[in-house]
Amino acid sequence: MSHEPDIISRINTLYSHLRDAEQKIARLVLDDMSFAAQASISELAERAGVSEATITRFAKAIECKNVRDLKMRLAQAEAVGQRFYTDVRPEPGGIYSVYETIKTTLDHNAQLVTEAVIRPAVEWLSKSRQILIFGVGGGSTVMAQECQHRFFRLGFAATAYSDPMLMRMAASAIDSNDVVLCLSLGGYSPDVQEAAEIAKEYGARTIGITVADSPLGKIVDQLIPMQPLETDYIFKPSASRYVMLAAIDVLATELAAKHKRKSREALRRIKHTLDTHKRGQDRLPLGD
Repeated sequence: MSHEPDIISRINTLYSHLRDAEQKIARLVLDDMSFAAQASISELAERAGVSEATITRFAKAIECKNVRDLKMRLAQAEAVGQRFYTDVRPEPGGIYSVYETIKTTLDHNAQLVTEAVIRPAVEWLSKSRQILIFGVGGGSTVMAQECQHRFFRLGFAATAYSDPMLMRMAASAIDSNDVVLCLSLGGYSPDVQEAAEIAKEYGARTIGITVADSPLGKIVDQLIPMQPLETDYIFKPSASRYVMLAAIDVLATELAAKHKRKSREALRRIKHTLDTHKRGQDRLPLGD
């Protein structure tokens, strides 16, 4: 899949090299991309106060084939979302709004993670020979590693994969006694989806923590649904990360409770080793 050039970045980079008339068009495009993507050459020329020939020269100056190519690339850029091009207004509430958004998102998703969806997932994880955790991207990569850390300290063999090729390789070497846990905040993760489909081909069961109505959500055997509640304030990190972390914690807690003796002994050994190393207090977080 080829990468489409970023027309907005190109305009900003080349702006100082454009002629005065071409800079007028550039400012018009950047100020009202929706209009520029849909307007005719004559409408663009009239709004910018330049000739129609200047519109054509502008398109060539920013390395587009013609005006049609320019308008197509502007339409693609506009699809990213207007909030990434216009001034961003701070959300009311200041610092507290970060906590409030996380709390609201967690409260909403707590209703989705029911015993009916957790119980079969825990049952499969309990009986698995090994647990493979697939997650690609900033948030899901970190969550895959976190999931591995939660499971191994309970005495379960768990390995996190975030490299697309390694995921495919691991999925190909799997058997019917293994379980794959797929993580994706949005559900549009082709690498994770393809690796999950390979694992299913070789008989492994797949569990997904992702959006229900998404490509990944539709192909996993057992779905633990999540629903992102994002705002237009692009500077604040996604609260969906906390939803996935909570779902992982639910799985780990239920898995530990189902195998109390095994999990308690594994945790006791870890606590003993860490106390010897750190000589910390009894209530310090275990291994964090």
